[in-house]
Amino acid sequence: MDADYQTLTRHVASSPSLTAILGRWAEIGLPDCWLTGSGIAQTVWNAAFGLPADHGKADIDLVYFDDADLSAAAEAAHEALLRAAFAGIGLKLDLKNQARVHLWYADRFGFAIPPYRSAAQAIATFPTTAGAIGIRPGGHGLEIVAPFGLTDLLKPIVRPNKTLITRDVYETKLRRWKSVWPLLETVDWDDSAG
Repeated sequence: MDADYQTLTRHVASSPSLTAILGRWAEIGLPDCWLTGSGIAQTVWNAAFGLPADHGKADIDLVYFDDADLSAAAEAAHEALLRAAFAGIGLKLDLKNQARVHLWYADRFGFAIPPYRSAAQAIATFPTTAGAIGIRPGGHGLEIVAPFGLTDLLKPIVRPNKTLITRDVYETKLRRWKSVWPLLETVDWDDSAG
């Protein structure tokens, strides 16, 4: 096993919220499902800065991909069931069917996107390189989707993934994160590659 994988696994294992979800993964039962995003990155940041594992976390993101049911009602029903099942973790679960993101993206962000073909494709468009990650239990430990690798996540450094995010959204996220994790290294929008 590579050292970055072992480091990430150790950090995930230190988080009560992440281990509570991963330990009951079979109960989720959604296709192409991943625990994703800033909840993982913030776990790593907390470890790097000697903070409690769930310090500063607003929620835990789960994504899945079900192109057989693109209804908002199905997504909401799945989210309600999972929030009830995992109410004891103390953090809100946010669940999104990545197969239906293109249906609402333009209304929320001002421009249309084509439909995703998988959860992994959606994860590759997440706002930062450190937060563009998905994990789930696998046969021999964690399965990981990390289109930008684990370097920025483990350093820790926040760099924009300009695939979809706007400068304003990125800078709003940075302001919040720097207020909670002031030692976090960040890359300015203008200093990052396209």
